[in-house]
Amino acid sequence: MFIVATIGILITVLLALTRGILGPTLFDRILSVNMVGTKTVLFIAVYGFLTGRPEFLDIAIVYTLINFIGIITILKFIQFKELGLPATEDEEEDI
Repeated sequence: MFIVATIGILITVLLALTRGILGPTLFDRILSVNMVGTKTVLFIAVYGFLTGRPEFLDIAIVYTLINFIGIITILKFIQFKELGLPATEDEEEDI
């Protein structure tokens, strides 16, 4: 049963990579990277159960957090063209 799940995950990773390569916009490519990250987490979890090592779930959770923070960082960079804008004097007075 886990073998079938692993094959399904690998097929969806290939479909996501195809979407990333053929995607006409940047957001299609970002979505593809996010999908591959999510499928990697699933693959790590299934591999942990296949090998009888449930501590791989901890690795999968850490990878999920890294994937989430990375995608948010990329989207912020695309929107603002910088990752951190220095505060101006007007903004400091509002705080």
